[in-house]
Amino acid sequence: MDILEKLMRAYFISDERPHITVNKSICQSCSSKECLYVCPAQRYTLEAEGIQFIADGCLECGACRISCKSGAITWNYPRGGFGVRFRHG
Repeated sequence: MDILEKLMRAYFISDERPHITVNKSICQSCSSKECLYVCPAQRYTLEAEGIQFIADGCLECGACRISCKSGAITWNYPRGGFGVRFRHG
């Protein structure tokens, strides 16, 4: 089973409180916008009003938090019972 097949088996339990928040005032000053490129689930998009993050589908890897040198991304573990679920290894 290749990585794409494994990722297709993941499912997500949504929470009304996202585990990641983006401080848009800090984010606006970032010129590299690395979060757009490092997220394997492509949960970040660049819109007219700035970076948008959609929590549903997040793999919870933390790559965005690590790559954000400006500190605009706050990452917390999802509350119990919410977030990504991986099936079949």
